[in-house]
Amino acid sequence: MTTEAATRPSVPEHLEHRIPTPDGRILAVAEWGNPHGIPLFALHGTPGGRISYWEDPTIYARHGVRRLTYDRPGYGDSTRNRGRTVADGASDVVAIAAALGIGEFAVTGGSGGGPHALAVAALLGDRVLRCMADVSIAPYGAPGLDFLAGMNAGNVAEFSAALAGEHVLRSLLERERATTLQRLADGNANFFGDDYEMGEADRAQMAKHLERVVHHLTDCLRPGVDGWIDDDIAFTKPWGFDVESIRVPMYITYGRADNLVPAAHGDWLAAHIPGAEVHVTEVGHMGDDSVVETEMAWLAGRP
Repeated sequence: MTTEAATRPSVPEHLEHRIPTPDGRILAVAEWGNPHGIPLFALHGTPGGRISYWEDPTIYARHGVRRLTYDRPGYGDSTRNRGRTVADGASDVVAIAAALGIGEFAVTGGSGGGPHALAVAALLGDRVLRCMADVSIAPYGAPGLDFLAGMNAGNVAEFSAALAGEHVLRSLLERERATTLQRLADGNANFFGDDYEMGEADRAQMAKHLERVVHHLTDCLRPGVDGWIDDDIAFTKPWGFDVESIRVPMYITYGRADNLVPAAHGDWLAAHIPGAEVHVTEVGHMGDDSVVETEMAWLAGRP
């Protein structure tokens, strides 16, 4: 089913799709930009969802991009797929592409979307034009990487709870969800829990983009924390593929001041993905607005 949608008055006009999967689930998909452009799957962070867009929503059409975002299972309007792996994200992309008549495509993922973008690049390489991983975590247990080192207390607690199991993680994330939604409702740009202490540059970005964050997080967390739980657990068990197998054009970007996904994760990925183009900044997890146009041009195949 496809309908014109504007989820809230200030969300840019876009298309909404509800796509069935072979195993009987539903994936909620949003489509932005040029409907005849280069298909681009943009995979959201953790937590996150399909209602995500740049402050200048004309960017997609200007670059000739048909941008597709979707709620990973358990977020927003997508059916939960309990026990999913990172690799399972590639199967969901296949289902969406089949339903929308898409052959080849580009893919990008930020933060918790990064591993899922890497899964698509590794497992669907014959269809992937190019892949960007932005502030992505590296695999848990990767040789030579201290996974938790440099993370703020909130992320350490979150991943430690994921390792302890769903019951422990659910209790923590339900509290974090309540805090985040209340702070967003209050217009508080410091919308993470108190243990997620962010650097100055990240706090400035959170305040600048607060309106879009409100749309993004209130929609994806509306049904609860199932998607967030399943993301965190998936990150701490085998991903289902090796990043070393990726052979598509890769663009890896991350920041030295990131205390959610420390730069050591980006360094590890850069060292283990053959031929990757690597861009390292001095900013934090929320990135640098000045590079958005350049990155979109790369994803569209016009560097």
